[in-house]
Amino acid sequence: MKLLRLLVSRRWLAATLLVLLGMGIMLRLAIWQLDRLQERRAANAFLRQSLELDVLLLQPDTAIDDPAAWKNRRARATGTYDFGAQIGLKVQNWQGQPGIHLVAPLVLADGQTAVLIDRGWIPDSEAAPENWPTYDEPGILSVEGYVALSQTLQRGNSTPPATPQQEWYRIDIAAIQPQMPYRLFPFYLLQAPPPTRTQSLPYRSQPEFDLSEGPHLGYAIQWVLFTLVLGGGYLAFVQRSQGRD
Repeated sequence: MKLLRLLVSRRWLAATLLVLLGMGIMLRLAIWQLDRLQERRAANAFLRQSLELDVLLLQPDTAIDDPAAWKNRRARATGTYDFGAQIGLKVQNWQGQPGIHLVAPLVLADGQTAVLIDRGWIPDSEAAPENWPTYDEPGILSVEGYVALSQTLQRGNSTPPATPQQEWYRIDIAAIQPQMPYRLFPFYLLQAPPPTRTQSLPYRSQPEFDLSEGPHLGYAIQWVLFTLVLGGGYLAFVQRSQGRD
């Protein structure tokens, strides 16, 4: 009780309020990290569920209400590549080597619907469009991969170029759509690598999924400890100061 009266006395009141403010801020930061932890756990649970679902068969009449709900889902589409509409995704690398990814529309059976397929990486030495036919895969193919969302720069804003482009820095489906003669699915597929380790160009890699909980719990504990150190240190300082008076 004596210490409490001392803390709210005229001499220490301002310092006490400042310390309480600091402790409150640190506790709020701890709660924020715990909230982030819960969000991370929920996202991990959603990802695990997506990875455990059966392979999605993309058909011309497949309804896509919310593309984000399909993210990372394993999917398969059957059709024919239109290599005349193929584009190159620039500034890509493979084990530290620069190159591009080849992205082509796979046209489904109706001839009016297509899904963009990221077919994999080729080196910069082969990045010129005249070299792309080397990697064509003709005929009807069944392509399996992982659903990836359209990439935009600013909150979903997409501005199509004035003329068709063969080289892009991102797969922005809304911007690419006007230069395609088909209706594109609102997502694209990252083509899965072959089941054997040996593969030829274009190289494909298995997506890496981070299912860890991140550092949020550790950060929350740190902020709680900082709060206790600040409060305990202040009380000890006030008591020592009073003893010297």
